[in-house]
Amino acid sequence: MSGQGKKAGSGSWSKSGRPRPGTGGYGRRRLEGKGPTPPAEMRPGHPAQRRAAAASAAKSKPRSRPAGPAEESGQQKSGRPGPGSEGRVRGAGRPAYSSRGAGAAAEVVAGRNAVLESLRAAVPAIALHVGPRLDADERISEAIKLAADAGIAVVEAGRAELDRLTGGAVHQGLALRIRPYAYAHPDDLLSGDGQPPLIVALDGITDPRNLGAVARSVAAFGATGVLIPGRRSAGVTAGAWKASAGALARVRVAQAPNLTRSLAAYAEAGLFVVGLGADADDDIAGLALADSPLVLVIGSEGGGLSRLVAQQCDLTVRIPISGAESLNAGVAAGIALYEVSRQRGRRQGRNGPR
Repeated sequence: MSGQGKKAGSGSWSKSGRPRPGTGGYGRRRLEGKGPTPPAEMRPGHPAQRRAAAASAAKSKPRSRPAGPAEESGQQKSGRPGPGSEGRVRGAGRPAYSSRGAGAAAEVVAGRNAVLESLRAAVPAIALHVGPRLDADERISEAIKLAADAGIAVVEAGRAELDRLTGGAVHQGLALRIRPYAYAHPDDLLSGDGQPPLIVALDGITDPRNLGAVARSVAAFGATGVLIPGRRSAGVTAGAWKASAGALARVRVAQAPNLTRSLAAYAEAGLFVVGLGADADDDIAGLALADSPLVLVIGSEGGGLSRLVAQQCDLTVRIPISGAESLNAGVAAGIALYEVSRQRGRRQGRNGPR
C-alpha cells in the first residue's frame, strides 16, 4: 500500500491511511495576503474617499457664467454663488457649512452642534434632514422640535443621501438646508425713508460673522443697508445670520458686480463716499459730512481699503485708538455708525430735520 511508513493522522494523510483531499493550492494563495492596505482616499465608502470624489467632481464642473443685471437684482436668480465659503465644509467640532453657500443654491449646515445653533438663532431654513438614529442624543430631539415649531419641514434621510447632500462632511445624522438669501440691487439702498441715505460698503470682508455684526450695527443705528461685492466677499450665510442675531431679517444687503463702479454711481447720485483708514489724517469725530447722504466704506482688518476703492473715496477718516491694536470690520462699523448717528441727531436737534 502506498504511503507505508507515514504516521497516521499527520501531513496529508488521514488516520485511516487514506490521503486527504487537496486544496489545489488555494490555501497557499490565501496565506500570501492581498498586499498593503490602500490609502483612505482609495478605499470605497471611506469618508476620505467620498471627500476626494466630491472635490474631483467639483473641479471637473464648468464654471458658471457671470450673473446678469436681472440676476443681480434678484429678478431671476436672487443671490450669488456660495461665498467662499465662508461657505465651508467642516468636520465634527467645528462649524460645518457646505461649499454651496448662499445664493442661487441652498446652503447646507452639517453636524449636530452647528445645526442646533442655527435653529436656535432662527436662521431661515428650508428643511431639516435627519438620518438613522444610531444613539440617543438630546440635540437631535431638540433640533426636530425647533424645526417643527418654526414650520421647517423635517425629512428622514438615509446615510448615503446625507453624504451626498453635505458633500462628504461629517454630518452626524443631521443636515439643515438654509434658504437662499434674496440680495437687493445697489440702487435699492438710495432710499432713506425720509432721512439722508447712510450705506455701509464692505471691501474685502470675507468672514460672514463680520457681515452679520455689521448688519446688526446697521439695524441699531438706522442706516439704510449694506453693500457687498459679488466676488471675494462674505455673503449672507448661516454664520452671518447667527452673528446678526436676526438683524438680517430687517436690513437690506445689496450685492454689486463691481464695488468700484457702484461707489462711482453713488457719487454721481449725490452721495459722499467716506472710507475708514488707520493712516488717515482726519478723525471721524470731526466729520463735517455726517448729516449728508453718505457711504461708509470699511476695508479688511489686515489689508484695509483696496487701491481702486480708496481712489473712489472723497475723504478718509480714522477711528482714534491707543496702542498698535487694530479693529475688525464689525467693531469699526459699529463705532463709525454710532458717531455718524450721534452727529446727525445733534445737528437735527439744533437746526431741525434737514
